[in-house]
Amino acid sequence: MHDIWIEKYRPRSLNEVIGQTKIIERLKAYVKNANVPHMLFAGPAGTGKTSCAIALARELFGENFANNFIELNASDERGIDVIRGKIKNFARTMPLGGFTFKIIFLDEADALTNDAQSALRRTMEMYANNCRFILSCNYSSRIIEPIQSRCVVFRFSPQSENEVKELLKRVAEREKLSITEDALDAICYIAQGDLRKALNVLQVAATLTNEIDSNTVYVGSSTARPEEVKTMVDLALKGDFLKSRNMLDSLLIEYGMSGEDVIYLVYRVVLDLNVEPEKKVKLIDALGEADFRLTEGSNERIQLESALAKFSLIGE
Repeated sequence: MHDIWIEKYRPRSLNEVIGQTKIIERLKAYVKNANVPHMLFAGPAGTGKTSCAIALARELFGENFANNFIELNASDERGIDVIRGKIKNFARTMPLGGFTFKIIFLDEADALTNDAQSALRRTMEMYANNCRFILSCNYSSRIIEPIQSRCVVFRFSPQSENEVKELLKRVAEREKLSITEDALDAICYIAQGDLRKALNVLQVAATLTNEIDSNTVYVGSSTARPEEVKTMVDLALKGDFLKSRNMLDSLLIEYGMSGEDVIYLVYRVVLDLNVEPEKKVKLIDALGEADFRLTEGSNERIQLESALAKFSLIGE
C-alpha cells in the first residue's frame, strides 16, 4: 500500500466527481460549447475544486491536455515574480491542437499577495483571447474585487454524509477492505464533508487492518471519540473539575491531539448539549476565549484546563 489514494482515486472526468451536482452541470455545458470563462472556485478543503478543474481540462483538451493546461500552487509561488514570469510566459504562447485558448489553474489563489493579485488582474486582461484562468481558494473574500468581477464564481459546499460514504464504500470495495457501518459514521464525523481527509483516514486505518471498525478509525486518526469528549464536558458541568481534568490528560496522552483540536471537538459537543440556550452561549464564549489565547501562543494545557474550570462554574 505504497500509493497515495488521494491521487489514485482523483476523478479523471466530470462524471466521476462526487457531489456538487449543479456545478458539474454548468461545467459540462462549458465543455460541450468548447468555451470557458475565467472562473473562481471557492469553498472548504476537500470538496472537489482541484478535481473539477483538472477533469474539466481533460475533457476539453483530450490528448492535448498536457500542452494546454498548467497547474500552479499559489501558496508555494505567491510573489509578483511568478505572475510576471511563469504565468505570463505560458499565457502569451498560442494553444496547440487547434484550440482557441489554454487554461491556467492557480490553486490556493487566496495565498497570493495583493501586489501579485494586481499583476494577475492585468495578465487576465491582456491574454483573455488565448488563455483562461481558473482560480481556487478557500476564502473568496481574500481575492481582490477586480479579479472576482472578471470571474464566474462557483461556490463549493462540504460533501454530504451520503456522498462521503459513497466514496468510502467504492474505495473499500476496490481495495478489498471490510468496513463496518459504525466505521463509516466515524470517518464522516472526522472528515466533516472533506473527501480528502476521509480518504486519508481510511488509508491510515487500512494500514492497521483489512477489517475496519470505528475503533480502528479513531486510533488510526488520533481523534477522540465524541462520547469520550462528551463525558469530559459532562463531568466539568457537574462541577467535578478534577475528574474532567484527568480525562483531558487521558485524551491528550492517548490521542496526541493539539489544543486547537480538543477545543474544536469540545465545541462540536457543546453545540449538541441539551442545556439552556443562555448556558450554551456562556460555554461557547469560554471556548472562544481559550481558542483566541491559544492562537496568540499561550500554554495549551493551562488554557484547556481554564476552559474546563469555567465550564464547572457555568454548570453550577
